Amino acid sequence: MGQWDLIIVGGGPAGLTAAVYGVRAGLRTLVVEQGECGGQLMSTGEIENWPGQISVTGFELSQQLEEHAKSIGASFLKASVQSITVDQDVKIVRTDEGDLQAGAVIIATGASFRKLGCPGEKEFTGRGVGYCVVCDGMFYRNKVAAVVGGGNTAAEGARYLTRFASKVYLIHRRDVLRADKVLADAVLADPKIEPVWNTEVKEIRGDRFVESLVLRNVQTGEEKSLPVDGIFPFVGTDSNVSFVSDAVRLTQDGRIDTDDFLETSVPGIFAAGDVRNTTLRQAVTAAGDGARAAMSAYAYLAKRVRRH
Repeated sequence: MGQWDLIIVGGGPAGLTAAVYGVRAGLRTLVVEQGECGGQLMSTGEIENWPGQISVTGFELSQQLEEHAKSIGASFLKASVQSITVDQDVKIVRTDEGDLQAGAVIIATGASFRKLGCPGEKEFTGRGVGYCVVCDGMFYRNKVAAVVGGGNTAAEGARYLTRFASKVYLIHRRDVLRADKVLADAVLADPKIEPVWNTEVKEIRGDRFVESLVLRNVQTGEEKSLPVDGIFPFVGTDSNVSFVSDAVRLTQDGRIDTDDFLETSVPGIFAAGDVRNTTLRQAVTAAGDGARAAMSAYAYLAKRVRRH
């Protein structure tokens, strides 16, 4: 059973920043990540709102964050966390690679893209339905793609797809984008992107691969068919909390509830980034959360040492 001062579950911008701050505070720090580090950054094309960098891809930023954490001494374990329990002051992190112990834990598992829930979505996932434009964009060279949503992720996804697709439909339930104004203006000015306002996807159709969408106008109820070769739903996220849903208090919308110090309902267990009850879900705010959570964990551990 591995013994650590601080275990960070999740290797996105929140977890990797927490690792940097944890190590710098003198804590023996382990990052547990079941896949590749980077989280949702890995599915993001160009990032133009990361301070100090005019433009950087999500993949590049992920690599930089991971290399930084490793270069100063953070340890990494590729494993899936099954549960977190507490035995007095010790936090036990159970993984498919064995049990780990720590004085403090930061949950930074982020969120997953919400599904549309319409007929055809599950059946055509991987065959025209995707959730990562960076991973799948190249498959739509000279083809027609659709993006669903009106926030930053949808707008960024639509812009990225124009590198390959001949046309990109941006389908949104409202008649105005929620994305940042600079980003929204760029989307609306792009001749390859055609907004489809006040519309929802009722069904995804095809044979072996996606061939068309059944769209419904939310104002008139009128339905129509739209031929496309693929669709990327970006209609919000759900926090990845299944492994701790019984251990810490959650908000009504299923996110981890934290206090001003990012501590959960369990002393010594903290949460950072999109997994918690935050109002702005961006890479930069996740990184800020990671720094705050790490320093709160350091203060918690220091207080425990003084107590004993």
